[in-house]
Amino acid sequence: MKTPLTALVGIEHPIVQTGMGWVAGPRLVSATANAGALGVLASATMTVEELRAAVREVKSRTDRPFGVNLRADAGDARERVRIIVDEGVRVASFALAPSRELIAELKDAGVVVIPSIGARRHAEKVAAWGADAVVVQGGEGGGHTGEVATTVLLPQVVDAVDIPVIAAGGFHDGRGLVAALSYGAAGVAMGTRFLLTSDSTVPDAVKARYLAATVKDVTVTTAVDGLPHRMLRTEMVAQLERAGRLRALAQAVRRAAGFRRLSGLSWPAMVREGLAMRHGKDLSWSQVLLAANTPMLLKASMVEGRTDLGVMASGQVAGVIEDLPSCAELVTRIMSEAAHVLRTLPSP
Repeated sequence: MKTPLTALVGIEHPIVQTGMGWVAGPRLVSATANAGALGVLASATMTVEELRAAVREVKSRTDRPFGVNLRADAGDARERVRIIVDEGVRVASFALAPSRELIAELKDAGVVVIPSIGARRHAEKVAAWGADAVVVQGGEGGGHTGEVATTVLLPQVVDAVDIPVIAAGGFHDGRGLVAALSYGAAGVAMGTRFLLTSDSTVPDAVKARYLAATVKDVTVTTAVDGLPHRMLRTEMVAQLERAGRLRALAQAVRRAAGFRRLSGLSWPAMVREGLAMRHGKDLSWSQVLLAANTPMLLKASMVEGRTDLGVMASGQVAGVIEDLPSCAELVTRIMSEAAHVLRTLPSP
């Protein structure tokens, strides 16, 4: 299936595996790439040195295109961009809009720039700055999310920009891919569906919690970092919601210290990142401090398997996913389902 997305990045199928922190590592990314889709490496939870090593590991596992997800507000964003350029990575994706200058630097080096956005105006802005495509995530998507459903947001963005639009939020099968294409999208991006594959390194006990979840077990909370965050409803989430503001901030300070050790950042560097984050998202200082909760609570579950101590970001589709195929099996299944749907559509 050829679309503007497959032509832009040189992949076989119009499917993207999103850059999930602690989840989208070299094994998952290379398995996705070898299946003919676009795997995206998550770099926010890696040091600069770990990112270079991870990129090289992906390259040792596949000769197909893949991407790296970056935080545009990170203090070392340009170091990470240099790794992408030096190592010949095909795609740079961003959870926040990169600056016009950063987009230009990447494009001048031949890197495809694909920011993720949650509003029409943000898509218009990055398109005007030269982004090659955008991922549009509706409210059904996991992690930080908005209030507008994909079925409402997607056509708005498709009508507003003249670059390829990739739909995210609520996709897990071939029917969804066809639906996204009918709205004018060039493909779909999926996080939870790729998390729940046999190629994902997420511990089995955590995968079991996802598979057991119903649609009603996926909630949106602001208790983790002060921003709307879609995840599985667990006792840890309930505890965070019951905790008072002072207690939550004290816990965030401890987790910030832990993240500093993992990331290799100095305290001044973390303060600079906090300043950039606050400016970029118009956050309060308490929200900036609470942001330290997210990577550490995700690590507890996604790496250490502690479902009692961590949180599990999740799209609503977790409630309808029932198996753990390999990436190759998943992509083949989606494309087969999409072809079947297209064949059986009534003729005009």
